[in-house]
Amino acid sequence: MEKKESMIPCIAPDSNGIPVLYVNGEPFIVLGGELHNSSSSNLAYMENKVWPFIRQFSMNTVILPVAWESIEPEEGKFDFSLPEGILRQARREKVKLVFLWFGLWKNGESFYVPSWVKEDGKRFFRACYGDKSPSNTVSPFCREAIEADKKAFCRFMEFLRDNDREEQIVIMVQVENEIGFLKAERDFSPAAQAEYEKEVPEIIRTLYGRSGSWKQALSQDAPEYFMAYHYAKAVEEITAAGKKIYPLPMYVNAWLEQHPDRPGVYPSGGPVGKLLPLWKKAAPSLDLIAPDIYLPDLKRVCEEYSVCQNPLFIPEARRDPVTASNVFYALGGLNALGFSPFAPEDFLQEEQKTPDGELLKTLNISVDGFSCQGTGPYLVRSYQVLRGLYPLVLKWRGTDRMTAFIRSNPWERGCIIPMDDYDLQLDYLPENPGQPGSAGIIFREENGFYISGCQVRFTPLPKKGSESHLTIVRLEEGEWKDGIWEAGRVLNGDELNGRELKDMAETKYMKVCIHKPENT
Repeated sequence: MEKKESMIPCIAPDSNGIPVLYVNGEPFIVLGGELHNSSSSNLAYMENKVWPFIRQFSMNTVILPVAWESIEPEEGKFDFSLPEGILRQARREKVKLVFLWFGLWKNGESFYVPSWVKEDGKRFFRACYGDKSPSNTVSPFCREAIEADKKAFCRFMEFLRDNDREEQIVIMVQVENEIGFLKAERDFSPAAQAEYEKEVPEIIRTLYGRSGSWKQALSQDAPEYFMAYHYAKAVEEITAAGKKIYPLPMYVNAWLEQHPDRPGVYPSGGPVGKLLPLWKKAAPSLDLIAPDIYLPDLKRVCEEYSVCQNPLFIPEARRDPVTASNVFYALGGLNALGFSPFAPEDFLQEEQKTPDGELLKTLNISVDGFSCQGTGPYLVRSYQVLRGLYPLVLKWRGTDRMTAFIRSNPWERGCIIPMDDYDLQLDYLPENPGQPGSAGIIFREENGFYISGCQVRFTPLPKKGSESHLTIVRLEEGEWKDGIWEAGRVLNGDELNGRELKDMAETKYMKVCIHKPENT
């Protein structure tokens, strides 16, 4: 594995041009989980309700919020006892952290700002709806608010620099959370209206070849693009200031655009797929833009967020058992920097709470994407398998030695993977509620392969049109441990029919022999 000489974590391309997260100078893939929004607000809660469950997984990273209100309860008076305690706990648990800066904006609103910001609507004025009524969102046109957020964020980055630069427990920071404006296409506050009537900035003229006012240049799309530019501009200011103090990799996450595809139903101006070019131009200090994926089509969403030289990172993923199969494709097929289902502290609880239907309706998330019934054991096993594969994934991604597969919809029955001298037929096993889907990673060897994942039957075939005969020489169960194969049972006789990976993730090895006709 390649090393990167760096004093702090960074993202850089490897020799195959694949973006890699380097931590302590070594390539690193996040096998993580993002905690509930309130879990990290209390150290005792973390001790009693989070770590006992998290440590049962093979996670190497925990993603968790730090709220502006918790570190600056009074203006100008900072208290870092909470993140300091979390660092101590993570050090003991031997996991890395990604902190989510819940500053001015979280899920399209401003509920994590300090009370002195919430209570002063004149100084920290709100974005307004079309009827001029105020929202719960601090306006991105409020200079005082951006300056106050920037100051607090910089103090937080100073804390991380002074307390973690050597150990590098904190490996990335997310700036804000699912930015955008809800319940309207744009901000109608006086400050916003004045900007809306101005000439579009140079970035818009360059990217889209349009000029004039926002309305003249972009017609019906103007409100959303207007908000995107100004949110990105504010985030760039905050991010750039924080990076000057301690340049950890930084990113924003996205609440995805989906039916009914109207800005305001999803946060208007947030970094949805179509706005990636604008966000990347307007906020160049960001290392990446990350999708939060509760939709069923992981592959499509990830491809949408793999353009504009954007490294793929999935900080928040659906909670149902399908997440335990999706992780294989994310890491093996999409070269993601990491994968992280939401709220894993719930997954192994004896009593599973019923998802809040009204909340999910507001978030536009389906119940099946948020229910974690049965997910825990599946994800534990998938992470165990992937921890063993870790060195191989790092070594072979971006090469033809590694490939991956996933069932993107219920109508897909399988696929054919071309190997060197033969083909590998994959037949997806029937989908059942409460089980992972069909997905996995394949590592090619000379005259054989290792296959890891879930819910697939595999059959080697001679190449189409070939007169060769193919023989299965060996079929093994086994485990990868730190990149070393430890063989288990050898399957033969009737058990050669066991060419399947079931619902609980596993790995098998197959060696084949190709017999060509003597006259060829």
